[in-house]
Amino acid sequence: MAVRAVIASPSPSPSPSPSAPFPPTFRRKLHVCPSSFPVRSTVLRFHQASSRQLRVYGNAVALDPLAKVLRNNSEEATYFACPICYEPLIRKGPPGFNLPAIYRSGFKCQKCNKTFSSRDVFLDLTVTSGMKEYNEIKPVRTELFRSPLVSFLYERGWRQNFNRSGFPGPEEEFNMAQEYFEPVAGGLLVDVSCGSGLFSRKFAKSGSYSAVIALDFSENMLRQCYEFSKQEESLSNTNFALVRADVSRLPFASSSVDAVHAGAALHCWPSPSNAVAEISRVLRSGGVFVGTTFLSTRLNNPFSNGLLRPLGQFVSQTNSSYNYFKEKEIEDLCKSCGLINYSSKVQQAFIMFSAQKP
Repeated sequence: MAVRAVIASPSPSPSPSPSAPFPPTFRRKLHVCPSSFPVRSTVLRFHQASSRQLRVYGNAVALDPLAKVLRNNSEEATYFACPICYEPLIRKGPPGFNLPAIYRSGFKCQKCNKTFSSRDVFLDLTVTSGMKEYNEIKPVRTELFRSPLVSFLYERGWRQNFNRSGFPGPEEEFNMAQEYFEPVAGGLLVDVSCGSGLFSRKFAKSGSYSAVIALDFSENMLRQCYEFSKQEESLSNTNFALVRADVSRLPFASSSVDAVHAGAALHCWPSPSNAVAEISRVLRSGGVFVGTTFLSTRLNNPFSNGLLRPLGQFVSQTNSSYNYFKEKEIEDLCKSCGLINYSSKVQQAFIMFSAQKP
């Protein structure tokens, strides 16, 4: 029986000719069935050698009878993976990776059959997505940023106060991060704990990346990011997506992300070690992680002295205050999670650090 493979790809480049041989980077598995039986599709995962091209981590392969259906429904694998089993999600909807296309699409895990769809203006890829009865409450410092008031104020005064602790300001911080990300320019960047998207939007508009995903646990932060994005017309046609997810359960396959940014976030995470381990898992070889946070000082942590540090950790757990770390602790955390080439820049209580996946 003659078989023709059809590739549905989110890449803007033209689809391969049906008669062309598969590139050697594909790991192929076609299910060939008589026409009277249902035709199954499978996901092919590959990683293009060039970091300058839009990376696609999966494609749907089908026989001739489904070719037209696939083209019409744009059924394809995406950057995203199921947060439960980490299998790639199959997407049905209009082509493209911009805001309008993503939020008119539906997503489904091939393994556990869990479905995901856009909620309001973002794609909810948390484990609790779609649950109707179960409700999960996070620590106070996490719930604080889910507040509509805090989300509204974040870029309207809240973030500006960071300069008192030595933060150089968004423009300078963005330029510093871009220097660290130079080795992975052209790849996929995920801005975890993005807040209102202050840096996500800058990364997306820079044109330095094939796609930018603004990711946060706070629904209201993502809504605020969307409102800001609407004011910048160039973002509507940019490879830019808003995703709700838990930084300790990232919805990406292992070794599938080129760059991860976490601006002023480490001190807010319920479990920094789990979060950094997840970041290390999703980074591909050579991928770069860049983060900023507040260092532990006597001003923000009266227990910053080494002898009192254990007491400070206990107090932090009991009153749900922020986690503040010494620079050596951050370096140790990154290295313990399998990252190398750690480096940092410090100014008063501000630190920008970077580490790389070997």
